[in-house]
Amino acid sequence: MELMLDPTWALTRPILWLALAGVLAILVLRTVRKDRREYQRFKRYRSTVRRQAMFRRWLRDSFLTFGGLGAATLLLAGGFVVPLLRELAGWPGLRELRGLIAAFPLVSAVVIGVLAIAVTAITLVAVREARKEGDELVVIGDIRSMLPRNRQELRWGTALSVNAGVVEEVMFRLAVPAAIYGASGSAIAAVAGSVLLFGALHLYQGVAGIIGTTVVGALMMALYVVSGTIIAPIVLHAIFDLRSLVLIPAAIFGAHRIDGRKHPYIPATPRPVVPAPLP
Repeated sequence: MELMLDPTWALTRPILWLALAGVLAILVLRTVRKDRREYQRFKRYRSTVRRQAMFRRWLRDSFLTFGGLGAATLLLAGGFVVPLLRELAGWPGLRELRGLIAAFPLVSAVVIGVLAIAVTAITLVAVREARKEGDELVVIGDIRSMLPRNRQELRWGTALSVNAGVVEEVMFRLAVPAAIYGASGSAIAAVAGSVLLFGALHLYQGVAGIIGTTVVGALMMALYVVSGTIIAPIVLHAIFDLRSLVLIPAAIFGAHRIDGRKHPYIPATPRPVVPAPLP
């Protein structure tokens, strides 16, 4: 039996509103009662075994919650994905930009490549300065405690990054916008609602984390609409998270050099690794 709702069916909108209310209730309860409490407890952990157990739990919960809710929501609202994308792509400015990309695909690829190189270069410069000054790299939001501290934790950081790129983009760039669009008929509500919800769910990172992830969510949505494929924001999201959970810990703390089995406890305030001067 096909579960995807027919956009022309009279009961489609009420069903989608009920589905959205259920999704919102689950995510809000998770954010307010679970994420904040678990993260505050995680910040006190000094044992890498306990930290890795929490990483493993976060990975499983994220996959089941966002992956499961995203799949279930798409089963209901999948029929609105293409109409929403088509309407968004027709907005003034976006229509011309998509036309430019279609006419000059090589130029677009070069621009994306330059932007990627620029982001990487800025990150490397910031890392170098942080190591030179013996201070931590400035990050947006309260995520320092989450940064892996050894090789074993870096593996979890990699898994968390890839998982977030896939399940969160499917959830917040495909499923939730389609459901809001199907329920309300408004593309503006679909974009604004999904972006704001994405940012609000990072409450455990503080106000700066909410603002930062809201901006990132808006950029991901723009990339999805301009590119016309969910693959682009999935890849970029994973890269952003790999930057935070793999590149920075390795470059700042030398996490890739530390064996968690030999050093099972981490300091409360780990210091950056400062390269020894050349003889």
